[in-house]
Amino acid sequence: MMKRSLALLCGVFLFLATQAQTPKTPQWVTFKSPQLKCWECKDRLEKYLFREKGPNNDSGIMKWQIVMSTGTIRIQYYPTLIDAGYLKTVINNAGFDTEDSKATEDSYKMLPPVCKRPEEGGGPQKGKPCNIPPMQ
Repeated sequence: MMKRSLALLCGVFLFLATQAQTPKTPQWVTFKSPQLKCWECKDRLEKYLFREKGPNNDSGIMKWQIVMSTGTIRIQYYPTLIDAGYLKTVINNAGFDTEDSKATEDSYKMLPPVCKRPEEGGGPQKGKPCNIPPMQ
């Protein structure tokens, strides 16, 4: 009886240990950024997210969708590895504002003029649409 109880207890601990290591279901979070209206800004943020995601995809970031017409970015992530606050920091570190937080000053300065805040002269310029990538 004692051996059976010990074996059952070990089995339960082993099951719980494997469950703790398995990431839970990924979740989506959406952020708005008034600067994400241009293909160059989108490309710049995507390159930053690729670096942040890492070569082994072990950062917790799964994938993202950037919609330039609405200035939104949706990010799918594993909440057991990172949280939405971390993702907001990632966007700010790339030089982009979100609804309630500003980009870090150093990274914002590195953005091209078209990706600057609209009140600082950034965004689409009259007669120069920036939501369509130039032909290569």
